[in-house]
Amino acid sequence: MRANQLIALLQEHNLFLSTTLNSDDVDFASLAYDSRKASANGLFVCKGFNFSVDYLQSAISNGAIAYLAEKDYGVDVPVILVTDVRKALSLTAQLYFGFPQNDLFLIGYTGTKGKTTSTYLTTNILSRTYPQQVAMFSTINHIIGPKPEDQFRAHLTTAESFDLFHEMRQAVDNGQKVLVMEVASQAYLLDRVYGLTFDVGIFLNISPDHIGVNEHPNFANYLFCKMQLMLNSRNCIVDADMDHFEEVYAAAKVSTAPENIFTYGFDQDAATLSITNSEATLTDSQFGLTVHSKDDRLAELATSYNVSVPGDFNQSNATAAILASRLAGASVADMQAGLANTSIPGRMESMTTKHHGTIYIDYAHDWGSMNALLSFLHTQFPDHHITAVLGSTGDKGEDRREGFAKALNDYANTAFLTTDDPGHEDPIAIAKEIDSHIDHNKVSVTIIPRREDAIQHAITSATNHDLVVLAGKGEDAYQKINGVDTPYPSDPVVAQEVIDGLANEN
Repeated sequence: MRANQLIALLQEHNLFLSTTLNSDDVDFASLAYDSRKASANGLFVCKGFNFSVDYLQSAISNGAIAYLAEKDYGVDVPVILVTDVRKALSLTAQLYFGFPQNDLFLIGYTGTKGKTTSTYLTTNILSRTYPQQVAMFSTINHIIGPKPEDQFRAHLTTAESFDLFHEMRQAVDNGQKVLVMEVASQAYLLDRVYGLTFDVGIFLNISPDHIGVNEHPNFANYLFCKMQLMLNSRNCIVDADMDHFEEVYAAAKVSTAPENIFTYGFDQDAATLSITNSEATLTDSQFGLTVHSKDDRLAELATSYNVSVPGDFNQSNATAAILASRLAGASVADMQAGLANTSIPGRMESMTTKHHGTIYIDYAHDWGSMNALLSFLHTQFPDHHITAVLGSTGDKGEDRREGFAKALNDYANTAFLTTDDPGHEDPIAIAKEIDSHIDHNKVSVTIIPRREDAIQHAITSATNHDLVVLAGKGEDAYQKINGVDTPYPSDPVVAQEVIDGLANEN
């Protein structure tokens, strides 16, 4: 990566201030923002809320010959000064990795709930259209190629810009033609996708979440950041049933022609696609689509679909996947086969017991997803006793705690409050905060700190008239405690161990 190319790119985005390089004809052999990964003849990017000049000195010791920053740290190597180092890092990574997005059809999903499910559904459809050529970046895992080593656990919903474009480059080098990814609000808040344009951007829904001292200061900022996907997509897809639809649609119209904006919803005559004749069970879902568009590409979408993921709310996610995959070139046959054969780790997984009811394991981790899940189960089995096991994450999303209580008050009978990624907070304090919003005339509450114990109590106390919901963790094999990823067996493993240990189940 040549310095003159980088400076020209930064100037194009009005980010460049000045440089102390003796010549802009320098060729950087490496790029890093982690001083431990700096190497010979490299450029080091000084970023982070707690950045220390010690990190820069370490990078120089490891071979960095220049650095990019918002201030001059007065060290012995030249600096490229910029107005915004996060935006500059994104652009620098794109240049360093050869703009890999140009060789990919990019589909991005945002929304408070449903991103992971929709991403999996879309990937599964398109994997039939483009076998072994579809990459995926999801909350659960990343797929950058067809080999087993090309799949690995995700650490962030949307990776840091350097890592994002690095993985895009790997995907392109592995022969991938399409990338389906989740785009978190934090991706725009922290400029992780700055300068990136999506071929298709989908806005699923929004409800208050991710608001706190370490995330968004308020809902307005949360909505603003999510709407940036609409401003940076060539084609936009919006759920017409969502709250704040008019605002999101208006954002899409700012930079996208009306004929490239598509909408969908339940019995929505004004939407591009209307979901009709829907029927959902506890194992799958069926629905039909009516097309209200003169776009020739969409006419044959007016047929019926079966989704292997249960929940009426997943008919909406599936419709978003149908539209997105159609714009990427998928056939209706690919859509029908893909939707009918998708398995999503930790999403509405179920276990049937002989004497302790049915156990549902779901990643539901905010009011929107929890309310949708419990509402669906309550509608399907209004006479059943619903027991929920849940906690709330620490250090972020404080508004989730009251939201969980609201969902429990509306649909649950019993709640076991426990630990769920407490971070640097006390999990008991988190549980008590949730409990403070619960109506104890409606919901019986027990606080059990150790998640494994809470799950055991919930299952052993259940009868065949019970639905036991294990919410929040899904198949996540870690608990984030005091800044450390602490091994945790995962909810399905714990639940199965409890069932196997019950005498009346064997």
